Amino acid sequence: MEGSGRPLVAVLMGSDSDLPVMREAEQSLALFGIPFVTRITSAHRALRRTVALVERLEADGVEVFVVGAGLAAHLAGVVAGVSTRPVIGVPLEGGSLRGADALYSTVQMPAGVPVATVAIGKAGARNAGILAAEILAVARPELRERLRAFRQELERSVEKKDRDLAAGGAGGGERTA
Repeated sequence: MEGSGRPLVAVLMGSDSDLPVMREAEQSLALFGIPFVTRITSAHRALRRTVALVERLEADGVEVFVVGAGLAAHLAGVVAGVSTRPVIGVPLEGGSLRGADALYSTVQMPAGVPVATVAIGKAGARNAGILAAEILAVARPELRERLRAFRQELERSVEKKDRDLAAGGAGGGERTA
């Protein structure tokens, strides 16, 4: 969580307007007790600042970058070009293409400079936080256990929804044609 110990994950975004979506990544990280820092920077409007920020965050011990950007969406690629740490790109909705342009910009990286790319928008941001947890869990058994418990809770949630549906809740139940 932000401010609780050395951050292991940096959540970066190009604008404060991206914050409502990127909060989903923060919530995922907080769910697993992963310390993080959130910053706003820009691949285009503040390139030198972005490079310095990434280098400083690495020196401070950040192990994974979760990066959200819309439209041209070059921020994740710039971070990946500067860092050898894992970069997870979150394409954000915006403009007339509703995030498709950001998706293509984020996923189409040249060979040798990977950016792991998740879905557009809030679901992608949430999954980016979970993916960051999975990356960190490779070397952290206690985090692996929290991830297992999370997945078991997801399974229980599906089973409960199915039981509720079968019992006639949520407009469901047994039907015949």
